[in-house]
Amino acid sequence: MAAHGDGGGDRAGRALPPHSPSGAVLQTVEMHTGGEPLRIIPRLEAAEQAAAAGLSLLSLRREVAAGQDHVRRALMHEPRGHAGMYGAVVVRGGAAAEGAHLAVLFLHCAGYSAMCGHAVMALGRFALDYGLVPAPTRPETAVRLRCPCGPVTAFVPWDGHRSGNPVRFHSVPAFAAATDLAIDVPGHGKVVVDIGYGGTFYAFLSAEQLGLDVCSSRTRDLVSAASAVTEAVKKQFKLHHPESEDLAFLYGTILTDGKDAFSEEPTTNICVFADEQVDRSPTGSGVTARIALQYHKGLIQLDQTRTFRSSTTGSLFTGKAVKEARFGNYDAVIVEVSGEAFYTGTATFTVEEEDPLKHGFFFK
Repeated sequence: MAAHGDGGGDRAGRALPPHSPSGAVLQTVEMHTGGEPLRIIPRLEAAEQAAAAGLSLLSLRREVAAGQDHVRRALMHEPRGHAGMYGAVVVRGGAAAEGAHLAVLFLHCAGYSAMCGHAVMALGRFALDYGLVPAPTRPETAVRLRCPCGPVTAFVPWDGHRSGNPVRFHSVPAFAAATDLAIDVPGHGKVVVDIGYGGTFYAFLSAEQLGLDVCSSRTRDLVSAASAVTEAVKKQFKLHHPESEDLAFLYGTILTDGKDAFSEEPTTNICVFADEQVDRSPTGSGVTARIALQYHKGLIQLDQTRTFRSSTTGSLFTGKAVKEARFGNYDAVIVEVSGEAFYTGTATFTVEEEDPLKHGFFFK
């Protein structure tokens, strides 16, 4: 929650370190899903005020980016965060959260995302444990979230006292935006990529096309190659989103082991998104997009479950297409993704006004 402290008080009984009386005190709940961190900001006063004024969630995202970006930088960047940090601002009430238990703005080190599957799974647990769902049901509760990409439902185990695992969610309609697209990548030559949408757009290709192995190559080499693909696709292919051009951007590139045909064995990938940020989990929205691509190509059928492994941590998500849908001019599917989210603690962050690095610094 955002609050204001007096910055002083009795030293022996001091609850907070010295800080600027006019500065926000930011309290967070810390979680991870498959190793990917999530720093939850349960309340950001400026966002709540803007939501109460009737802004849509996409408009609210623009408003927060324009007027509150120092909060994102302070909590995502060093010294409070790190180059792999991820966050979520919880928004309750107003048009932004209409028809949902909560709305959410996703934060990362370079800006704001439209969808984040690992965050949705963590937020599903958070919503139950922190009372955002008025009457949770046993043994599982449906938690309705409104994300910038649209409505998403998480299904969370509930025993009457606390949430549990695994958590699963149903995506917005996911689709293949392009398949077998030839792209010229500087330093690597021509490669063939697929572009899938799972709440945000990703380029997919096997690491082998870049002379790498997703399981054994150095992470630095995988990150550099994936980032080169992202930049090349941005220059050579124009994305279109059926509902909003605000969502028509390439979020990153996912390098795979090339095992796209259905198998009971896990398939491994690494997701490099935003400004060379590496997902520690198998990437929930990436699993969504990859399932949509595999279904589009006839490689899997409805309700065939695949397992996805992160090459960075070895953590696992499962995914399956559960229903066909239509999204604009695209044949789409609703995808169910499942994983495990865990609490790691809580934190209280303060700012001293004279600190030259009070809003953080970004170091890769």
